[in-house]
Amino acid sequence: MTNHILMIRPVDFKFNEQTAGNNKFQVASTESNVQVQALKEFDAFVDLLRKNDIDVTVVDDTLQPETPDSIFPNNWVSFHEDGSVYLYPMFSENRRLERRKEILDGLKDSFEVNHISDLSFYEHQHAFLEGTGSMVLDRTNKIAYACLSVRTDEEVLDNFCMLTGYEPVAFQAVDATNFPIYHTNVMMCIGDRFAVICLDSIRDPEEKLNVTISLKSTGKEIIEISLEQMNKFAGNMLQVSNAEGESLLVMSEQAYLSLNPEQVAALEQYSRIIYAPLYTIEKNGGGSARCMLAEIHLPEK
Repeated sequence: MTNHILMIRPVDFKFNEQTAGNNKFQVASTESNVQVQALKEFDAFVDLLRKNDIDVTVVDDTLQPETPDSIFPNNWVSFHEDGSVYLYPMFSENRRLERRKEILDGLKDSFEVNHISDLSFYEHQHAFLEGTGSMVLDRTNKIAYACLSVRTDEEVLDNFCMLTGYEPVAFQAVDATNFPIYHTNVMMCIGDRFAVICLDSIRDPEEKLNVTISLKSTGKEIIEISLEQMNKFAGNMLQVSNAEGESLLVMSEQAYLSLNPEQVAALEQYSRIIYAPLYTIEKNGGGSARCMLAEIHLPEK
């Protein structure tokens, strides 16, 4: 868990045609003020995190180049305890423009960056791995859980794991209509002693068993969510710690309201839950609270 988060403040947030084909969580809005509403949700979310003593670095997006999904930085970059930074190959051409060197340079004032590994060359081979959207990392046990999709290529996953010493646990996951789930972090979340997961999305019995065994062998209590709850972003959570070392579980209001009392009670054994309304961002962007948070695990200066 970390207390440091990077977030990108949107300037031109909108429905992204380039990502909609394989992200069934996205719905084009008929509203004309999507950017205005998304900015309100973003700023209120940042305020909530800061009020709970989470250290948030906010970087403003730029109007040029056009990057409608910049609000989801965890897809293009990840930050690690050894001071390494990984840059990822992105499926959509306009999302590749989100990788901005000045963002990394700005973090060097407060954090140690020892090495940058750029995997974006895989884009030339039409192979993609969209950061901690494609992979849900158990950083303590060095396991990378990944549901394979157009955006999550097994070869790139294996290369990341080889470079970082992680063990890959790859599987197929689908929604209620049998359509592949585009990112692993919408169907599962790894906490320090728990895992939230939509096991119903893993249809293959052997793969489901493999994931279950991996989670249980690392001491996680499995808290299952349904396909319907997954569609309300109940899998899209992130456990963080605040300045006092308190464990917090961050999610959207929609995700929280989809949970039943037993699930809430199970989660509250491990973390205090905080949530924010992110309906405009969820609808148009097809991502939720966890997608907006790039955890900074770099050593502090």
